[in-house]
Amino acid sequence: MSEAPSIKPRNIPAWIIMIGLVVLWSIPTIGLLITSFRPVDDQVSTGWWTAVINPFGSGWTLENYRGVLTGSGNMANAFLNSLVVGIPATIIPIMFAAFAAYAFTFMRFPGREVLFIIIVAVMVVPIQVAFVPMLDLLGPNNLNINGQYLAVWILHTGFGMPLAIYTLRNYMSTLPGTVIESAKIDGATHFQTFWRLIVPMSVPAIAAFAILQFIWVWNDLLIALLFLGSGDSATVIVALQALLGAQGQGRELLPAGAFVSMAVPMLVFFSLQRFFVRGLTAGAVKG
Repeated sequence: MSEAPSIKPRNIPAWIIMIGLVVLWSIPTIGLLITSFRPVDDQVSTGWWTAVINPFGSGWTLENYRGVLTGSGNMANAFLNSLVVGIPATIIPIMFAAFAAYAFTFMRFPGREVLFIIIVAVMVVPIQVAFVPMLDLLGPNNLNINGQYLAVWILHTGFGMPLAIYTLRNYMSTLPGTVIESAKIDGATHFQTFWRLIVPMSVPAIAAFAILQFIWVWNDLLIALLFLGSGDSATVIVALQALLGAQGQGRELLPAGAFVSMAVPMLVFFSLQRFFVRGLTAGAVKG
């Protein structure tokens, strides 16, 4: 029976520093969680840490969550809207980017490197500069799809694809070329090679980008507000922003609304986290 590995003395300071950083990083989230269960009077009059020091002397309530989900917050409907926006806006760019990354990695065509450089350069362009022309293109004078889910899917696909192509192309460049050559010898087409070999071997990179893309789409405010609106189609983040009125009313609902909006991204991250670091670091120094 082997003994468990012991922590070397020289690693003790590193462990202390890491634990300290984890605690410091978690304090705001813990404070937000505690505040979400406190009545508005307690939120205004005392800090959240007083509830930790004297938990039985503080008021606790579920009314904040009830108000967020079924009351004026209407976050339950916004929650479904965010799923309708987030899932296609994650799958579509990954699908197109995977095809493009395969072409950039394993196919030879004129201007391949130049085109890839242009795609990478697009990543440094702020998305805000595209809002005015996109509002005109998707508005009533042209495609007339502004305010529909399709408009938001198109925008998130366009804005997310450069990073997706870059990430997947770098990962695919680390895959063994002998596997591709063997597939060619066996007579496999590019389509067969892509689906039967490249996609299964690229799952870590695909999952890593899926986490980033979904969290970005889920937490997006500007695109959802400008191109979807704040009505019945409002997403979670737009509804969360609307909880705080012009005079500050509804502030007691914000902590509860924040935790409702965090639920799905946390579930996605923890379910795919084993792929996250491996997918992002593979190919980081090659490509």
